[in-house]
Amino acid sequence: MTRTTVHPPPASETARADDPFRYGWRFVRRPTPDDPNNLEQVPLTLEDVLHPEVGDFIVHSDRHETDRMYLTAVLRARLEGSGAAIVLSDVRIAWDLPDLRAHGPDVMVIPGIAERRDWSTFEVAVEGARPALIIEITSPETRENDLERKVEHYARAGVGQYVIVDDVRRGGVRRVRLLDYRLEGGRYRLRPPDGEGRVHLEIADVWLGVEGDHVVCYDERGEAFGDYATVVRQAAAAEEQARREAAARAAEAAARAAAEEQARREAAAREAAETRLRALEEELRRLRGEG
Repeated sequence: MTRTTVHPPPASETARADDPFRYGWRFVRRPTPDDPNNLEQVPLTLEDVLHPEVGDFIVHSDRHETDRMYLTAVLRARLEGSGAAIVLSDVRIAWDLPDLRAHGPDVMVIPGIAERRDWSTFEVAVEGARPALIIEITSPETRENDLERKVEHYARAGVGQYVIVDDVRRGGVRRVRLLDYRLEGGRYRLRPPDGEGRVHLEIADVWLGVEGDHVVCYDERGEAFGDYATVVRQAAAAEEQARREAAARAAEAAARAAAEEQARREAAAREAAETRLRALEEELRRLRGEG
């Protein structure tokens, strides 16, 4: 799953129904007589955004992405060094329930896994672990998925805490509220924030609050985790480095596969040539009466 960051126009224009690619797109293989490998760009639906496929391009605003990077960086610094949990962002998750399709949370914290790996899809049944915390950051065009359907889905999946950073913008100005759902008896109960409007992220022992139009994390003393802009800048650099390394690994794997395929073809060609040569030698001996 891939994210494309855009700077959105005012909300009244963002949700225009005549823009087929307002949610994003995917490339689908649709062969033509001239090109058997032809790829067609297909717009995503709201249902596609709810249940993404690997390789989907999902459109988000710049502020959405900076909040996502900030939360990911803070939670990784808080949890991964001690081995308490891994923190995944922009990773698809396949549940262990046959009637619940995969989702693509903005941020998820998963205890019971010792080391973060290069997953494109985290499979709960394979890994034997599930998120204790999921954070979604809404976008005006798709917030109904986060506010309604995912509340039901994540409860069914057994996610202990589901926090929504909800963009309730008015007139194009971003305003944020926090919704804190806790799993009780198999269903979510919405808990109010504390007196300062903050939500406690239990697994990380971090308090999540809002300053201006973005989120900020605080420790138990009420001190913010780093400067927001600095943390985001560092997180963006880390994500870019990770993308480059992943691209390099993919290119290396592709080159290795191409070399192996070439070697296979050359071996097959040699074997065919040797078979043909043996057949010709056998035919020559027969004509000479040596057989």
